[in-house]
Amino acid sequence: MDPTLTAPNNASLATLIDQDIAHIRRVMEPSLLGDLGGPILPPAYWRKRLHALLDNTHLSRAQLCAVDGLLLQLDRFEPAGCLPAWNSVPLGAHESRPAPSQRLN
Repeated sequence: MDPTLTAPNNASLATLIDQDIAHIRRVMEPSLLGDLGGPILPPAYWRKRLHALLDNTHLSRAQLCAVDGLLLQLDRFEPAGCLPAWNSVPLGAHESRPAPSQRLN
């Protein structure tokens, strides 16, 4: 295999990934802020785009860090009441014994 043929392809792929990350960085927050009608594109859309980038096996360390930073930024826009199912169960709800104030001495 000729290395001169693969190098431009890898460089082109890296450039496309960089451009996609830069695009998301520019437009994600304004689209989440939206207008009086709400967000233009929901957080789920941006999360899907960012995870698609993470699925790419050719990300550099800088690109991984950029995507991670965008995911952290996206977390600020998720609804506060939107908890995972495992996190919405009150502590101790799985226990069948009565609460300490209801126990007999």
